[in-house]
Order: sequence, then C-alpha cells, then structure tokens
Amino acid sequence: MHITTPALLFSAVSLILLAYTNRFLSYAQIVRNLYSEYKKNKDNILLGQIRNLRKRLNLIRWMQILGVFSLFMSMASTLFIYFRSDWAGDFTFVVALVSMIVSLGLSIWEIQISVVALDLHLKDMED
Repeated sequence: MHITTPALLFSAVSLILLAYTNRFLSYAQIVRNLYSEYKKNKDNILLGQIRNLRKRLNLIRWMQILGVFSLFMSMASTLFIYFRSDWAGDFTFVVALVSMIVSLGLSIWEIQISVVALDLHLKDMED
C-alpha cells in the first residue's frame, strides 16, 4: 500500500464529521425547544419525541466517535507506512475502514429513525 492511500480518507472523513456535527447541532436546538414546550405542556406525544431524540443523539454520538476513530487510525496508518511498518499500516487502515463503515451504518439507522419521527408528525397533521 502506498502512503497516500490512507490519506484519501482524510477529506472524506472530515466532510462526514462536519455533516454529523451539523445534525447534532440541529438536534440540540430541537431538544432545547422541546424542553421549554414540555415544561409548559406535559404531553405524551412530547415524551415520545424526547425518547426518539435521545436514541438519535446516542447514535450520533457513536457515529462521531467512530468517525474520529477512523480518522485517527488513517493517520496512524500513514505514519506506520512512512516508517516502513507495512503490516501495521495495513492493519490500522483496515480498522479505519471498518470504523467508517460502522459509522455510516449507524447514520443510515439514524436516518430511518428520523423518517419515522417525521412520519408521526405528518400523520398527526392529517388527523
């Protein structure tokens, strides 16, 4: 493997982490709004939304942790390859790829949960 191979992940992981962070910040704002709304009106629908958001926030946390870990392992892989430790470079690069795959899988799961939550809102408006 060439030293530039793990470096290919740097920009992709950085963009994905930016998207994850934006998603997290929007959820943080939603949580703050739900908190003030729940203090005014303790509605069961709000409790369901809060549980849903808690699950989504935990998924985003793991998505970010695995994304950062993937970037870290890519950098470690680059160092190992630079110092001519090819087996360690290959191993850490595979770990970086697996971490990113799991992170993206969690992202798909989180999107599915978000769609279900939005669908509940749409059904409520239709009724």
